[in-house]
Amino acid sequence: MAVAIRLTRVGATKRPSYRVIAIDKRRSRDGRALEILGFYDPLTEPATVQLDTDKIKVWMGKGALPSDAVVRLMRQAEAAAKGESAEKPKRATRARKPSKKAQAKAAAAAEAPEAPEPAADEAAAIEETPVEEAVAVEETPVEAAAEVEVPSEQPQDDEPPAQEAPAEDAPAEDAPADEDEAASTGKAEA
Repeated sequence: MAVAIRLTRVGATKRPSYRVIAIDKRRSRDGRALEILGFYDPLTEPATVQLDTDKIKVWMGKGALPSDAVVRLMRQAEAAAKGESAEKPKRATRARKPSKKAQAKAAAAAEAPEAPEPAADEAAAIEETPVEEAVAVEETPVEAAAEVEVPSEQPQDDEPPAQEAPAEDAPAEDAPADEDEAASTGKAEA
């Protein structure tokens, strides 16, 4: 009978933990083990590894072959026993990449500088501005408006002269002066 020393998965869905077992090579991953030799929990920080090295050596003496994962865990357990900093075992799960939407959002946030509140800045600028500078600031738009070409009041050759609108204060010639007259003329015209 060929014996292997390998990991079997235990634990809840998406919360893996493993047992180190001695098992017949022909059995499935989660098949019945000959003996439990330790456990490994990759989700703790740092990963928890507890192995019964004496039992593992006995099984290896009988011809059992450890898997690559068990060999790495044995090195880690030996280094931890000696007090050395052991290399951290590689996780079975891949690191998550941010989604394309999250990457685009982060890129947009990095490109656009944060805009301060304009109302607070304007109020602070007005309070801090001396009178001479305030006058200069007010004169700038007027000077810019003076530079803009204003059309002359005289009509050009191509355009007909503009007719003046009648003044609102003066009564129109056709309009009756009194309301009584308006009522009588309205009846007469109708």
